[in-house]
Amino acid sequence: MRVATWNVNSVKQRLPRLLPWLDQRQPDVVCLQETKLTDAAFGELLGAELAERGYEFAIAGQPGWNGVAILSKAGLDDVTIGVAGAPGFPDPEARAVAATCGGVRVHSLYVPNGREPDSDHYRYKLAWLGALREVVSAGPDAAMLCGDMNIAPTDADVFDPAAYVGQTHVTPPERAALTSLVDLGLRDVVRDRWPDERVFTYWDYRAGMFHQDLGMRIDLVLASAPVAGRVRAAWVDRHARKGTGPSDHAPVIVDLDEAPDGDIGPVVPPPSAGRTRKGSVKLPQSK
Repeated sequence: MRVATWNVNSVKQRLPRLLPWLDQRQPDVVCLQETKLTDAAFGELLGAELAERGYEFAIAGQPGWNGVAILSKAGLDDVTIGVAGAPGFPDPEARAVAATCGGVRVHSLYVPNGREPDSDHYRYKLAWLGALREVVSAGPDAAMLCGDMNIAPTDADVFDPAAYVGQTHVTPPERAALTSLVDLGLRDVVRDRWPDERVFTYWDYRAGMFHQDLGMRIDLVLASAPVAGRVRAAWVDRHARKGTGPSDHAPVIVDLDEAPDGDIGPVVPPPSAGRTRKGSVKLPQSK
């Protein structure tokens, strides 16, 4: 079973890229984030195209913001919307949908950004993650948490830790909240498979960040032990971030039981840019 997660940053905008990508990569289960459509609009836009390709879908939509979905050729049972006990900001937001696909409980997640450390949105992010932990801890044993976690797990997951001082995504409380999920017995399958590689999933649109490979790894697949033991390949589809009209995120792809393309490396294709000297680049928003 091939499972993928992709923050598409608007399904409507990304439609000319999403459908060919589905045909090329042939994922069995796809978790989407930032769909930015109501449920009705999602179905109207994509329903027929997905049915033609053999996908069922479950969605939690919101007009203009947020929005998550699961597309599945491997069954779609026991769908739940949202995270029980999670706060809103101030109202509940469309940030989580879960379903059982091929015997695995799959969560498509768009974790709140946090905006600025110690802001109201930052505290909302931490509380939301705490509620997610309670849901995941209740089981089942075979589970995958897929999505835009808006947290870089370690300093190795950003192009230069110095550039992120004073920013969200890298603060100790955020990383501790992520670790509390991992401590439930989950494995960060991309990092497990490629412990020493430079791997990013997000690059700011501005300042040529993608072309210089100045990114972050914030799109994760966390799998419970029974699922992690089935991983045969785990990689970032960097090709989907290239070209005209891309999302600012690349898909993460995980192959269970067999790897149709082989164990082909952490990033496909690998970035061509060389490493940048630490401290030489500031984030666009810091300039």
